[in-house]
This record gives sequence, structure tokens and C-alpha cells, in this order.
Amino acid sequence: MKRKEINFAAVPKKMLLYIGLTIFSIINLIPFFWMISASFKMDNQVFHFPIDWIPDEPTLINYSDVVHKMPFLSYYFNSLKIAVACTIVQVLASALAAYAFAKIDFKFKNLIFSLFTATMMIPWHSIMIPQFMIVKELGLYDTHTALVLIQVFSAFGIFMLRQFFLGIPQELSEAARMDGASELRTFWQIILPQAKPAIATLCIFVFMNMFNDYLAPLMYLNSTEKYTVQLGLKYFQSEYSVNYAAIMAGTVCALIPVIIVYLTCEKQITKSVTMTGIKG
Repeated sequence: MKRKEINFAAVPKKMLLYIGLTIFSIINLIPFFWMISASFKMDNQVFHFPIDWIPDEPTLINYSDVVHKMPFLSYYFNSLKIAVACTIVQVLASALAAYAFAKIDFKFKNLIFSLFTATMMIPWHSIMIPQFMIVKELGLYDTHTALVLIQVFSAFGIFMLRQFFLGIPQELSEAARMDGASELRTFWQIILPQAKPAIATLCIFVFMNMFNDYLAPLMYLNSTEKYTVQLGLKYFQSEYSVNYAAIMAGTVCALIPVIIVYLTCEKQITKSVTMTGIKG
């Protein structure tokens, strides 16, 4: 039995790396812990310094105010409905387009893909006014449909899924075509099942982005009953005061579905990042 040799020269480097990553993680988690702590305090205790991480007299009154002083459950349902609908349509559209760019040969394919991905460099703020005018002309202003339609096509989603599809052996799709399968059937039964990690990763990104979105609902929604939970939290902000403790409580509640979705699919993210870009 060979004795395993320890490379002592590499130990300090690894220790420094782990210590650095631990410190970085703690720094990033501090605002999250402060938000949870503030949600159990009275509003006049939120900004006490030094921070009382564990309140002496924790209270649930902020959570009670969130539920009873505004139609929180209705706003919550609106946010979930929009986020789920956007996730479904964007992932499906991105997967279909990514399959075409990765597995189908057609004229000017690379040029079209380059032009399409170049749109990622254009900030949304530069196109939101023309986009708003188009939505209004279509008669979709103040509807949840508008928020879903503007999210159908995503250059990032298409780029990410295309890179993953390129890693799937071309022989699989060629064998399906030789057996007489259509492109749609090849995509649905052969390619898509192989891409579960990438699909799960994109679902997480889209869901988290849409559920936490504030600006788009602010632009396109006018009726109070159609508000999302992010807009509903404005109830605790008036012209002369802001109830920060209640806003923190509402934010904690709003994070619950996002955390659940992330924890459910977290392993798929790691697998997707590992496999994306590996061409077979």
C-alpha cells in the first residue's frame, strides 16, 4: 500500500482560497440577514447602530400588516402567474430557436445568430419607449399579457441553450432523421430530454428575473388589482414616510418562491455550466 504524499506547498494556497471565498460569501449574505432581522423589528428600530441582529423583542406585526393592510395574496398570485407564464413561453421559444441554430443548416445561419446575440449589448432602457408604444397600439396596455409577450424572445436564453445543444452529439439528430423523424419530433424526443440541465438553469433565471421585476410592471400596469407583489410593497411608502420594517417583511415573503425554485434546481445549474460549451 502506497503512502499518500501531501503537497504542503499547495495547502496554504488552498486555505487562502477557501478563507477568501468564505469571507466573500459572508459579505454577500449580510444584507440578506439584515433584511430578515429588520422584518421582526418595529420601524423605529430598523436603523439602530450597532445592528441588533437578534431583536430583544421580535414581533410579527410587520408580517400581519403585509397580509391584512393590502391584498398581498392577490399580488402574490399575479407575480406567480406572470413569472410562470414568462418562463414557459421564453424557455420554449429559446429552445426552438437554439435547436435551429445548433442542429439545422440554413443560409446565413451564423450571420443571423451573430446579429441576434449582438442585441444583448443593447440596454433595455434604450428600447423601452418604442416597446411601450407598440404594446399600447396593440391594445395590451394594463394587461398581464403585455408583460408576457415582451419576454418571449431572449438572446441570452437562445445563446445559452445553443451552446448546450452543440455539446449533444450530432449523430443523435442525424440518426433520427434517417429513421424518418421530423425536425420537431427530433427536437422534442431526442434533443430536449438531453438538455434538462440547461432547461432547468434557464427556467431559474427567467423565473427569478420576472418574479422580482419592478420596472416593467410599473410601466405596463395601471389597475391596482393587477399589481405584482413588487408594486404592492409601495403601499408602505408614502410621500412623507416609509415603513421599512413592513417592506422588509414583504420582501422576505416575496423571496420564498424564488428560494424554493433555486434550491429545487440548484444541482442542474452546476451540471449545465459544466457541460455547456463542450462540443461532441
